[in-house]
Amino acid sequence: MPYTLPAPVHSELTIKKSRFLGCVESIPDRHAALARVAQWRTEHPSATHVFWALMAGGHSAANDDGEPGGTAGRPMLEVLRHQDLEGVLATVVRYYGGTPLGAGGLVRAYTDSVAQALLKAEKIPVVRHQTLRCVLPYALEGWLRRELASHSASLVDVVHGAGVRATWRAPETQAAALVSCINDAGHGNVVWLGAPDGIDG
Repeated sequence: MPYTLPAPVHSELTIKKSRFLGCVESIPDRHAALARVAQWRTEHPSATHVFWALMAGGHSAANDDGEPGGTAGRPMLEVLRHQDLEGVLATVVRYYGGTPLGAGGLVRAYTDSVAQALLKAEKIPVVRHQTLRCVLPYALEGWLRRELASHSASLVDVVHGAGVRATWRAPETQAAALVSCINDAGHGNVVWLGAPDGIDG
């Protein structure tokens, strides 16, 4: 089961006079990650490097920012993978202290920066959601609102017309049961709009 972080976690290491400032935080996608990395660069204009690794949306990415290939971003990414994290960005800011660390030393420094931050992390399971749309009779609107709440689902949008067109999001683990419950209550009067695969609308 993949996990994410409810709050950012940080680390600070000093190795042979080089400072390594680590941060691991929740991030939704690559676009947001690149914007966050740019923010780190702005906040640390005199830093030698800003390295990052991303696991989000089932995709991964890593950046060595000028260090020898495979010594920064990829080791950081492996820590995220090993901890089964999803939707997270790991960033390490390095202030060079004048003493080269060598390839092995760099790998250890960046791995440790991420691992030390994650020692303080609370990890929570990633809950994947599905968005569903249906049209139902007005008489069921109040019932639907109560039923969604009892299934950890949320109403996204309601449009009133010939019937009530409702858009809602539910955890994947609850969606099929909720669809079945709505169908039972609707007695054949619920129309599903683009029901996802695997759910009998």
